[in-house]
Amino acid sequence: MRRAGAIVAEVLARMREEWVVPGVTTADLNALADELIRKHNAIPSFKGYPPGAEYPFPASICASVNNELVHGIPGPRVLEEGDIVSIDVGAFLDGYHGDAAITLPVGKISPEAQRLLEATEGALYAGIAAARVGNRTGDISATIQEYAESRGYNVVREYTGHGIGRKMHEAPQVPNFGVHGKGVRLRRGMTVALEPMLLTGGKEVDVLDDHWTVVSRDGRLTAHFEHTIVITKNGAEILTRL
Repeated sequence: MRRAGAIVAEVLARMREEWVVPGVTTADLNALADELIRKHNAIPSFKGYPPGAEYPFPASICASVNNELVHGIPGPRVLEEGDIVSIDVGAFLDGYHGDAAITLPVGKISPEAQRLLEATEGALYAGIAAARVGNRTGDISATIQEYAESRGYNVVREYTGHGIGRKMHEAPQVPNFGVHGKGVRLRRGMTVALEPMLLTGGKEVDVLDDHWTVVSRDGRLTAHFEHTIVITKNGAEILTRL
């Protein structure tokens, strides 16, 4: 899983450092990510997911812009100065998945957008800090919720973090809201993907007619950060960080 995670980390680093700029299309970003993933002899986890579905995901990454929370389908949309774009990447290598996401500024962004990005990433690392042997999934969930709400943001209810390994989505689910001391007990060796999804407005979301793209119902900004981690005796190790 470390090898799959390293590929995901490399794609997101290239997104941050080079690829996400004003004038690029989300389809361009998808093509660049697909090429890099396959260069490492891995397979994009999201392409055609889930197998056998009526509407499998048609791209190699998710690219969600502004009020699009998650699962945005890359296409001809041109990124403009001031946008924020959430890039979610999965890679499958040697029988295991890695999964991570980051929300990036497109050029110079508003102070409101910058605060949202910082709070969402902060919620992720707060959740990771709570991922310790002996804690429960509810401790992670409650920590993420408390971090987000203390800064004036809502967390989405319908979409969650998840176990990950040989399958992209495994037990246990790890919601971004919860109660300390509840849920599955965390054990050494468990691998989970934590993914806070924050909304500047209300917590209600809708799915567009493309069957995938999730948007905030009130049209306000959203952000999404994610890492795949493994629980160790010394805390959580991030598998999707270079």
